[in-house]
Amino acid sequence: MSAPRKAERSDAFGYRTTKDGKVFITWKGSRVMTLAGAKADSFLIRMDGISEESAQLVMAKVTGNFRRGNER
Repeated sequence: MSAPRKAERSDAFGYRTTKDGKVFITWKGSRVMTLAGAKADSFLIRMDGISEESAQLVMAKVTGNFRRGNER
């Protein structure tokens, strides 16, 4: 089980894994998505060794909570 990635900002994403391989993605401390099986494995592979900024982008894209360029 990996250590949870702590959100450095209050508006940042974070995640933690469980013993049975599930991944809980959080935003502002609230769970927004649960990944299991192949999706969880793929997510963890993508997160391995990347910077915090890149990790934030990956989690935003996985959850669908990312800016598309037209929000202000």
